[in-house]
Amino acid sequence: MRICVVGCGAVGSLFAAHLSLLEDVEVWAFDLNELHVAAINRDGLRLSGAGEVVGHPRGTSDPAAIPPCDFGIVATKAMHTGPAIAATAHAFAEGCVATVQNGLGNEETLAEHVEHVIRGTTFPAGKLLEPGHVQWDVKGDTTLGPYDARTPTAEVERLADACTRAGMPAEAVDDARGPQWLKVIFNASTNPIGALTGLTHGRVCERPDLRALVTDLVDEGKAVAAAQGIELDADPEELIDHAARRDVAYDHKASMLQDVEARRPTEVDYLNGGIVRFGREGGVPTPLNSAIQALVKGVEASWTES
Repeated sequence: MRICVVGCGAVGSLFAAHLSLLEDVEVWAFDLNELHVAAINRDGLRLSGAGEVVGHPRGTSDPAAIPPCDFGIVATKAMHTGPAIAATAHAFAEGCVATVQNGLGNEETLAEHVEHVIRGTTFPAGKLLEPGHVQWDVKGDTTLGPYDARTPTAEVERLADACTRAGMPAEAVDDARGPQWLKVIFNASTNPIGALTGLTHGRVCERPDLRALVTDLVDEGKAVAAAQGIELDADPEELIDHAARRDVAYDHKASMLQDVEARRPTEVDYLNGGIVRFGREGGVPTPLNSAIQALVKGVEASWTES
């Protein structure tokens, strides 16, 4: 089996490093960060924190170098999905491509370039410390399911099995929208609050005023999901409180806060903005998510000189 991880930031690196430990899987790691790729090829891909792993995928920044693959795992930021899959689609002409990204709309973008798409949701998290070295902050499970009838269930199960054997537990399901929306609601309710305040997940949750705002954002997201007939596979509130424990993700800086601190574009348009879009289509009001989206976009605008 040959798998290419497209986008080896924190989450992509978790998959690439673990999968490369399997003797029956050849792993390619595609990323535009040439220093990161060079370090991977020279020293391996190191994970530290929640676990200690050193994997040895084949790194490249040249999409033409990627050979035909059985699977792709796209782990770029949501705003980079289109360019990333346009550059690498040739490698997946006969394979399946899974998204393990944040937000809504990634599957639709992938389906414009490849035939077999897997809807995926993953909870492990971390951050890139330096080229070739990722801090693994949060463990968690991955859920995979076919995006539409063109993707064979057997292929979804095959990828889930490889991830699980590699140490990244994954479950194959018939409909992955419930887990996807669970994470979207989780992220849209907590990540931007951290990004706007500079607080870690745990510190957001221990403030009653901010925790109440999180709940109100959760309620909007749940209403939008319900309007689509999507049944969440868990309660977002319980997941948020679990992550706030000191032994789980109390000190974790959400990816959106990491982006704001680095003055990088955030994924707010695909998280809160995605909830707003689906709410509009379903006739469900989402004033708080609209307000949060506007505030984060305002922060991004402040980085540009007038």
